Amino acid sequence: MSQVMNTYARLPVAFVRGEGVWLYDEAGRKYLDALAGIAVNTLGHNHPKLVKALCEQIARVIHTSNLFQIPAQEAAADRVAEITGLDEVFFCNSGCEANEAAIKIARLYGHKRGVERPEIIVFEKAFHGRTLATLSATGSRKVQAGFEPLVPGFVRVPLGDLDAIRNIAAHNQNVVAVLIEPIQGEGGINVSRMDYLRGLAEISDRKEWLFIADEIQCGLGRSGKWFVYQHAGVMPDVVPLAKGLAGGVPVGACAAGRRAKGVFKPGNHGSTFGGNPLAMTGVVTTIDTMKELDLLGNAERVGHVIRDGLARELGGVPGVREIRGLGLMIGVELDRTCTDLVKLGLERGLVFNVTADTVIRMLPPLIMSEAEGRQVVAILAPLVKEFLAATAQPSNLAQPSGAARPSGAARPSGATQPSSLAQA
Repeated sequence: MSQVMNTYARLPVAFVRGEGVWLYDEAGRKYLDALAGIAVNTLGHNHPKLVKALCEQIARVIHTSNLFQIPAQEAAADRVAEITGLDEVFFCNSGCEANEAAIKIARLYGHKRGVERPEIIVFEKAFHGRTLATLSATGSRKVQAGFEPLVPGFVRVPLGDLDAIRNIAAHNQNVVAVLIEPIQGEGGINVSRMDYLRGLAEISDRKEWLFIADEIQCGLGRSGKWFVYQHAGVMPDVVPLAKGLAGGVPVGACAAGRRAKGVFKPGNHGSTFGGNPLAMTGVVTTIDTMKELDLLGNAERVGHVIRDGLARELGGVPGVREIRGLGLMIGVELDRTCTDLVKLGLERGLVFNVTADTVIRMLPPLIMSEAEGRQVVAILAPLVKEFLAATAQPSNLAQPSGAARPSGAARPSGATQPSSLAQA
């Protein structure tokens, strides 16, 4: 019996080796990785430049602490500041820590402006982490249940409703910031309209709120630009980062500028492991390699290959509600629960996952080629058709489908899968 705490419903596969966009299990079976460790393995697996740089750094020094200067941290901060357009960077170890830093910046910013009880606008279906503060900011009762009392100071609104923001701006003088995922990942690959992001930025500027863009999952080239907010032509005050920032080495970062610049002073925040030489080597090597290989352009090209291929194969198929995404952040929403598809995908040699119960989520390594993108479509599309046929009910078939609409729809629960498909 494993002594690992029972916090994950793990799938019965152990990956022991990776090469590019391919993973291999203990029996030597090969899998096409369309998940990248949940948007973490930016450069795929076993990338020679990243491996070489990390091995060389391990042989020198892994950790010294932030009591001393860390040249690699300075180099990493320069690169993050360059790609975000912001001025200063705090390094930590994870996405929730990056969001915690952003929340603390917002509260301290509010107190410095004389707001006694600062509040932050957050959004339905958002996911910002599992610490108590980030859990409270998250828009999922399923995730929050059992951990009450939640941390106060968050005002929740529907995503895409600018009138709700305007109403809050007119009546709530405690608001000091807006915290948004420009593309909601865990919430179901929900892409914000660019005019909506511009509206948020305009209201934030007018009210002197901090505009916080949580790009932990959707940032770092995954959308085809370094960050989704760049598609909208806006500039945030704070940008929390993590996941793909160091190609697989655990790291988080909170970049700040504009109104948030200089809010933190010595003693306001810290991290024992954050910014250590090993993680910073991962950051520098990952960003430099992304530039050298034009992985932003590659994400845009391969993303189009996958989304267009899925639209061609699944368009009009009853049960497919929508195919959406940006770059290599792709969701296929079905009209029924489809969590069983993850295991079935593994049986076909494809790694992806399901989020929000009904959305197939793909976050491939940014090095994926167009040919490999077509392989994703060739495996996934027939699997989805078989699953929908096997789980079809008269009530499902009577509903109109829509596989390529620009916005999502409500998600009814679906039927369970018969054993015949499980053996496919």
